Amino acid sequence: MATGKRTAAAREAIDRKKLYKLDDAIKIVRDAATAKFDETIEVAMNLGVDPRHADQMVRGVVSLPNGTGRQVRVAVFAKDAKADEAKAAGADIVGAEDLMEDVLAGKIDFDRCIATPDMMPLVGRLGKVLGPRNLMPNPKVGTVTPDVATAVKAAKGGSVEFRVEKAGILHAGVGKASFTEAALLENIKAFADAVTKAKPAGAKGTYIKRVAVTSTMGPGVHVDPASVH
Repeated sequence: MATGKRTAAAREAIDRKKLYKLDDAIKIVRDAATAKFDETIEVAMNLGVDPRHADQMVRGVVSLPNGTGRQVRVAVFAKDAKADEAKAAGADIVGAEDLMEDVLAGKIDFDRCIATPDMMPLVGRLGKVLGPRNLMPNPKVGTVTPDVATAVKAAKGGSVEFRVEKAGILHAGVGKASFTEAALLENIKAFADAVTKAKPAGAKGTYIKRVAVTSTMGPGVHVDPASVH
């Protein structure tokens, strides 16, 4: 059967009105991930928050127990000994003014950005460039830190940053289709726990309203929110 037919069959097998248990949803999504590359498995959540209000912003970082399965390129703003520590820990790009100039010129060849505290006056000038890409270092998620080695290793090892978007939607890659169902289940539950712990004081009513799991090319499957904990 051709890939297109398999995908179509997978879509037809999904009941759009049904809320699936998480383990069942993972199986369906993995079975439908028939692309010629290792598709990313993503989870999306609709949260009962309005992030336009400061007391309803949801953001954080979580280390997934089984990693993300993707190669993460890490840039570090640091100088002298801290720059050496970052390089030794596996950072892909390390710099200061030179790195700032590259970013301002549109050369953003990294997925995660870390900075030592003394670099923040410099990095602060890049807010309009890095902010919209969700790359701006922030102490709340451990990307502004004097311990650059630990931050680099966490970024490389499978830590995922999350931040709710305007409509109250939050999403993240939580693994690959090549992962076992058990590994994906563990990763998604770890992610959901981190989101739950990040519940802001201003959130009222139902916090996690809707959950869906999907792959890069496959159909989305609606999940019973109660099954993600």
